[in-house]
Amino acid sequence: MLETQEEFKAKVADIQSQSWYKNPIGFGIARVDRGQLNSDKILQATYPVVNWNENFGSAAIFMDALKESGVEVDTTKSEAVFAITDDFVANCIKSFNPYIEEAEGEAHKNVQLILNLSALPRELGLSADDFKVVFVFEDENALSVEAAYLKLNALSTGKAPLRSLNLNGIFGLLHNVAWEGNNPIELDWLRANELTLKLTGKYPNIDAVDKFPRFLQHVIPADNTRILDTAKVRFGAQLAAGTTVMPGAAYINFNAGTEGSVMVEGRISSSAVVGAGSDVGGGASILGVLSGTDGVPVSIGENTLLGANSCTGTAIGDSCILDAGVTILPGTKITLSEKAVAAISEANPEKEISVLMRGMDFQGVNGVHFRQNSVNGQIIAMRSTREVKLNADLH
Repeated sequence: MLETQEEFKAKVADIQSQSWYKNPIGFGIARVDRGQLNSDKILQATYPVVNWNENFGSAAIFMDALKESGVEVDTTKSEAVFAITDDFVANCIKSFNPYIEEAEGEAHKNVQLILNLSALPRELGLSADDFKVVFVFEDENALSVEAAYLKLNALSTGKAPLRSLNLNGIFGLLHNVAWEGNNPIELDWLRANELTLKLTGKYPNIDAVDKFPRFLQHVIPADNTRILDTAKVRFGAQLAAGTTVMPGAAYINFNAGTEGSVMVEGRISSSAVVGAGSDVGGGASILGVLSGTDGVPVSIGENTLLGANSCTGTAIGDSCILDAGVTILPGTKITLSEKAVAAISEANPEKEISVLMRGMDFQGVNGVHFRQNSVNGQIIAMRSTREVKLNADLH
């Protein structure tokens, strides 16, 4: 049992100096939901505390506690998932002892987690099989549902920047399940028990069938963030404080989101990012890398307005306006008058502006108003003179 914080720090330093040890990119303890028919199938992993490029002292204690429990810890692979035992919890408490009195509120969340884990009442029916300690050492393709959920958590909590993590293969890892609130149910189990469930009036109220849970099932947003329909934000999305997601056509996919106060009334597809102060108008659609772009993730600048039912498949700069119904794709031909070329060039002296450009040419070009000529249907661009400003009372 460690008695002082100096002893704790010395133990951590000793662990980290050993050849087998490696700091993880991310780690955490998860409660897992298993399949109702196949208990080996992990349907969901819930992390009370997400550590991402931080709290390496706790990571060292967790790994050492596993080794002291007789578990072989291999840090040479990209990730590792271990079952939690009573010995592991007891070993952690011995090491965390100098911080137990301070562990409350926002202080020492990993210590609080271990203490709560040790105090779970038996009547909850939970066992060691319901909990895992998970480490991600390299940002490679996730190999387990637990690691996939840890990465999605890191994105949704803002611990990792959008588009910064390798999410390749994640669809193949996650299982398509029926969601009753935050409870995932195997579809095969529903089919096998449909008759009994319906006869007894116990058929669940299914909210969705998806591989991903909803954002609000795992993340508590900032006080000034509003999500008016839980189905509109998928887990793995990231919402900056002040974002408002309206019902109707609004939707934010995983690995997509906002970087400041944004009004969202349209679709932000996977990998798309919207800058602070911008407005994604009703029914507007920002395309993802698989839905009409040139494979380059779309970024929308700050203080930019995407009009109702517009469609964006390429980057749009700061202080721009895309009129309602206008579509800008990478190859869209856009015409400019000589006056527009001069005005936009003055605002963007480092950019080459000409009378005929494509949508992709406007990447990093600020202060542009995209419109459609109502006579000949041409997409035109001119210097924007209108300031896009969100209503502060709504954000």
